[in-house]
Amino acid sequence: MRKKEIRVALIGHKFMGVAHSNAFRNLSMWMNLPVKVSMKCVCGEDSEENLSIFAERFGWESWDPDWRRVVQRNDIDLVSIATPNFLHKEIAIEAARNGKLIICEKPLSNNLSEAREMLDAVERADIRHCCGYTYRFTPSLALARQLVAEGRIGRIYNVFVRYAQDWISDPNFAMVWRFDKKIAGSGPLGDLSAHSIDATRFVTGLHFKEVSGNLQTLIKERPLDSAKPSGSKGSVTVDDVAQFLVNFEEGATGCFESTRLATGRKNYNTIEVNGEKGSIFWNFEEQNSLLFYDNQRSPKESGFAKINVTHDMHPYNGGWWPQGHGIGYADSFVIEFGLFIKSILENAAFNPDFRDGMECQKVLEAIEKSSVTRTWINLSQI
Repeated sequence: MRKKEIRVALIGHKFMGVAHSNAFRNLSMWMNLPVKVSMKCVCGEDSEENLSIFAERFGWESWDPDWRRVVQRNDIDLVSIATPNFLHKEIAIEAARNGKLIICEKPLSNNLSEAREMLDAVERADIRHCCGYTYRFTPSLALARQLVAEGRIGRIYNVFVRYAQDWISDPNFAMVWRFDKKIAGSGPLGDLSAHSIDATRFVTGLHFKEVSGNLQTLIKERPLDSAKPSGSKGSVTVDDVAQFLVNFEEGATGCFESTRLATGRKNYNTIEVNGEKGSIFWNFEEQNSLLFYDNQRSPKESGFAKINVTHDMHPYNGGWWPQGHGIGYADSFVIEFGLFIKSILENAAFNPDFRDGMECQKVLEAIEKSSVTRTWINLSQI
């Protein structure tokens, strides 16, 4: 695709909207793109004053509260979806109908049926698409994938994954949209375990065969008003804790947990892969390093080695600073969006895309079904 400019519309302007805005604003500086990226419009359900303030602060040329109008605009090439999950499907399908390139945050949708509709829409429209599993674009996680692909840990025996946060551990933390299944789809299962599932697929190449899930809601009611914790309560309709066991098609096993009730844990996103020849351990809170155990070394030298993943020989050149300086959370979005745009210009393959999002949703749906039936669920049944 030969283009001089890619004109972007952002839909959603809260946490993820800020991350997307920062990425688009810094793409040209860091990614050396042969095309201009123009931040044309931000869209969100908010007051005119708040949208105007957001647009000015983060560099958007204009704002519009109506996303339907925005996806039909002739001066928009790429639609970036950073809304709550329940809006993903409708926006993505309309954007595809209008021939727009699409970046959509994870999880792709609230359920597998919606994910399949979204994938079908972008494939029928023959447009390029990205599903926002941004952790793939940390050099350390990408190095873990390389080590596995090179056979450095040999046959994989098991995978241990934990994603833990604590921001809702106070029972008086008030109701927000993430506690409503109609809007969020699920609790930490979709919010956190979706990342864990994708990271496992990305790093190991293993295929999920069957799962056994345990979903629990430990705080069943929360205040409607944070200023009145003893006042009216709302019902929490999503999980607080998601745990599941996995058998992979290749014979390996997996043990996963995600929760937002892990007091003291802020963004403890981890994956450990144990193999015949060695092991890797990745922790996003220490994202500029990777632990690697090489079982081929002598007992005298054995132990987990901490690899500083900031050299230009590491994935994504280890970032853009001199070795040892590291990069942060926001930088992974810059790398992700930059590589997505490069793939469009070069007509090259790009992952993660909507198919990756759909495959992840299939695993999430199997876990939910298993938690209800209290049985193992084979993904061939989903």
